[in-house]
Amino acid sequence: MTMRRRLLTLSLSVPLALGLLGTARADEGMWMPSQLPEIARQLKAAGFKGQARDLAELAKPPMNAVVKVGGASGAFVSKEGLVLTNHHVAFGVIQYNSKPGRDLIQDGYIAADRAGELPANPDYRVLVTTGFDRITDRILADAKGKQGRAYFDAVDTATKSAVAECERDPGYRCSVANMYYGTDFYLVRQLELRDVRLVYAPPNDIGNFGGEVDNFVWPRHAGDFTLLRAYVGTDGKPADYSPDNVPYVPPAHLQVSTRNVKEGDFAMLAGYPGVTFRHRMASEFANQIDWQLPSRVAVYQRMIDVIEGTAAKDEAARVSYANQVRGLKNTLKRAQGELDGLRRSDAARVRREDEAAMFAWLDTQADATATKADIAAAQAVLDAGVAMRERDQLLGLIQSQTQLLRVALTVQRLAHERTRPDAERESGFQQRDETLITGQLKQVQRRYAPEVEKALLTDLVTQYQALPASQYVPEFNAVFGTTPAQLKRKLDAMYAGTRLGEEAQRLAAMDADAATLAQSDDTVLKAAATLLPAILRMEEASKNSAGELLRLRPAYMRALIAFRNSQGRGVYPDANSTLRVSYGRISAMDPRDGVHYRPLTTVQGILEKHTGEEPFNAPQPLRDAIAKGDFGSTAEPSLDTQTVDFLTNLDTTGGNSGSPVLDAQGKLIGLNFDSNWEAVSASWMFDPRFKRAIHVDMRYLRWLLAKVYPAPHLLEEMNLPAE
Repeated sequence: MTMRRRLLTLSLSVPLALGLLGTARADEGMWMPSQLPEIARQLKAAGFKGQARDLAELAKPPMNAVVKVGGASGAFVSKEGLVLTNHHVAFGVIQYNSKPGRDLIQDGYIAADRAGELPANPDYRVLVTTGFDRITDRILADAKGKQGRAYFDAVDTATKSAVAECERDPGYRCSVANMYYGTDFYLVRQLELRDVRLVYAPPNDIGNFGGEVDNFVWPRHAGDFTLLRAYVGTDGKPADYSPDNVPYVPPAHLQVSTRNVKEGDFAMLAGYPGVTFRHRMASEFANQIDWQLPSRVAVYQRMIDVIEGTAAKDEAARVSYANQVRGLKNTLKRAQGELDGLRRSDAARVRREDEAAMFAWLDTQADATATKADIAAAQAVLDAGVAMRERDQLLGLIQSQTQLLRVALTVQRLAHERTRPDAERESGFQQRDETLITGQLKQVQRRYAPEVEKALLTDLVTQYQALPASQYVPEFNAVFGTTPAQLKRKLDAMYAGTRLGEEAQRLAAMDADAATLAQSDDTVLKAAATLLPAILRMEEASKNSAGELLRLRPAYMRALIAFRNSQGRGVYPDANSTLRVSYGRISAMDPRDGVHYRPLTTVQGILEKHTGEEPFNAPQPLRDAIAKGDFGSTAEPSLDTQTVDFLTNLDTTGGNSGSPVLDAQGKLIGLNFDSNWEAVSASWMFDPRFKRAIHVDMRYLRWLLAKVYPAPHLLEEMNLPAE
């Protein structure tokens, strides 16, 4: 067999830690730790002083100190379970413990001792990865020869079986990660720490200094960090919150660096990036730029306006929706930045030309007919999904952005799934998921106001009603009507006749079976029962398409990998919330003509931005400390002042929030929290001219804990000087 043919016909049984036949720029790549030994020379050339093989083991230091926190990232920073993550990642925990008269969002919080550490919301988790094993053959064994929904079900059944087997050991949360779009699969095993507590949160005017104005913008001056602590039962095993629980002793923790950093220094980041789409087809790039992002910007802005406008005169409602609004604003700004960036980089053209070159190369390869047929079939599936994209987006938001209606749909779906054996239930509604569902149901009243939800539903459903009648779904019409007048009457009746705003009612509904729920006169539960068949029907169609793409995309990926390897270009898998490593340097940037971004900001910038009003209202203790100029050992000698944030060329995306940034010796120098505006589009396309990541300088954290909002006991715990 020739080399050209071998590259094209790579078997599914061959691990795709391939792609490393070529090289990649040091600033590009979200590498699986297992891939790092194969690029050891590149790591060393970039400045790394350790051994790449030591980074490949997820269950060994330093990787086992890096954790998944609340859907993002973080790291253990003491032997007593202290976890460092972003203020915005822990914002829900801070909000959960806030109420009128005790606003921890505004004032911040410092636990004086262990007894003062506050429980997080019941569904908040810290996950410690202990295993990452390739199981491709097992997952695909029964899928061969099948298509569509049958292929999807074969993969789904094998996935659930692997997860169930993995979770026989209590206290562990397992999942199967799909690499290279259905080409390779890995079993991820994570210790699930369920008792997480708030230890230290700076005031919002430090943690979120600059607010949405500065979001995705450089220069930044935010102290976007929070310290949490993970607890376990007295037997050392994961447990629900109890005052008798003890701090978790992690297998390893990171040491915060006490040295100074400068432009050009090596930097390495480890974390759990959410999703990237860099290996998607050219048509998907075009759809993202031409429709998805513009429509997302429009609909998210409307949701923000509705929530803020409705809650403006109700302080309790404003606090209840603070976290949701913050998430919506972040998504909105990210979508706009992604759109601007993709246009700036001419991403649709670049991807189209790269794909055309791949097809031209493919035409020169032996036996490429089947590969091209699969790629064409995948494109046909994508084309078929365009017709209902606007409707599906709106119906998805109606389900995901509400509180009570989402609860009712969850309860009805859970009752429906319980009629089947657990192994056959939909993922998210198995017995393993019920603890998380319970936690979500317990906190709803802290994030819900009826008038806000009604207003939000009114706006979303009104947009749905404006669609062509051919896109209507009968069950949604039955619940909401087809005119604004009908919608108002139905929503008023729905929310007047429900008691799901009460925790006891929600938990009782969760415990009820389908027959009991069918007899309920709760109007929101009845609405959810009407909607459920439509949701299941649309889900069925979606799974059929997903199954076909799962079957067909590997042909595209194998061709893409072989083509790029032929050019000497390495290929890492798109991000999928599994642990990844990127590396590069502390880097300046020239975003446009005549503009230069230096990579370090200082506290002088806080005073320059301070207006006394949100979002630039620096707290008085912070301003006093800056004026005093007592920076001690945390000052940057070359600037003769205190640094705040720094900039690198590290490859990051959503989910990397809270990722630790390490120096060449593996010590913690920064905490990732954002990207620059010019680089938001990096989830789809990496452009080295513009991609930068923004991090809290650990010297700023140390100074705040030592001089501004003192927590000497925490500095001592982290083995750091108090000055």
